[in-house]
Amino acid sequence: MNILVTGSKGQLGSELQKIAQKNQSIDWFFTDLTELDITSTIDVNSFFISNHIHICINCAAYTAVDKAEDEPELANRINAEAVKILADACLHSKALLIHISTDYVFDGDNFKPYDESDPIKPISAYGRTKANAESIISSHDANSVIIRTSWLYSAVGNNFVKTMIRVGSNKPEIRVVSDQIGTPTWAFDLAVAIFKIVNTCSSKKIKEIYHFSNEGVISWYDFAVAIMELENISCKVIPIESKDYPVKTKRPFYSVLNKTKFKNDLKTEIPYWRDSLKMCLEEIHGQN
Repeated sequence: MNILVTGSKGQLGSELQKIAQKNQSIDWFFTDLTELDITSTIDVNSFFISNHIHICINCAAYTAVDKAEDEPELANRINAEAVKILADACLHSKALLIHISTDYVFDGDNFKPYDESDPIKPISAYGRTKANAESIISSHDANSVIIRTSWLYSAVGNNFVKTMIRVGSNKPEIRVVSDQIGTPTWAFDLAVAIFKIVNTCSSKKIKEIYHFSNEGVISWYDFAVAIMELENISCKVIPIESKDYPVKTKRPFYSVLNKTKFKNDLKTEIPYWRDSLKMCLEEIHGQN
C-alpha cells in the first residue's frame, strides 16, 4: 500500500510520521510544499501516477484564521481548490482521499454536540474555505472520508499549549476567554484515528464524514488552567468574555463534536483530553 501525506511538516503530519515508523510495510510519501504543490494539477497527477498512490491523507491547509480574512482567495486555493485537484487524482487512481476538516464549518450556535449530519454554516473566511472543500468532496465520485476535528495541539509547531507555557512562564497573570466551548485534540490521537480508518476503509467504496476530538467539554480558560496546573506554573489565569478579547475573526462559541459515529463504526474508545494533554506535556519535556 502506498500512502501520500500532504502537509507533512505540520502538527498532524509530524504525528503520522511516528505512525509510519511503526508500520514500515507500507510505503509512505510525506510531502510538503517543497516536495509537492497540491495547487498544481500537473504536479499532483504526475505524483499519483509515478508513485502508484492508494491513499491520500490531506493534512495540508491554510490555517491562519485571522489572516484568512485578508487573504480569502489564497486560503480558498489551498483549502478548497487544491482539494478538488487531489480528489480528481484519487478518482483517476482509484485511491481513497482522507481529508481533515474543522469545527469552524459550524456557526457555534448549537446547544448540543454537533452531529456529522448537522447543517454547516461557517462564520469566517477560513471556515468558508473548509466548508467549500467539504462540498467539493461530498459531490465528488472519489472514495473519501472527511474528518472534522477541533483545537489541535502537539509538541510540534505553534499551538495553544506551547503558547500558554511560554507566556505563563513569563507573566504573573494572563486573560483567556471562558465563553468559547469545545474540546482539545492531541494530534497524535488524531493520527492514530486516521490510521484506524486506513486499516478499516482502504479497500471498500466509501463516502463518510466523521467527527474526532478528545473526550470531554471545556473552555479555553479551563484548558489554560489545566496547562498551568500540570506544568506547575504559578501564572494566574483570569477568565474573560470574547468581547473583551477582540480579534479580527469571529470564533464559534460552541463547537463540541459528537464522536459517537466514529466510536461505533471504528469500534474504538477515544482518550480523555486531560490524559492526552499530560502525555503531550511529557513529550515536550522530553524534547527539551
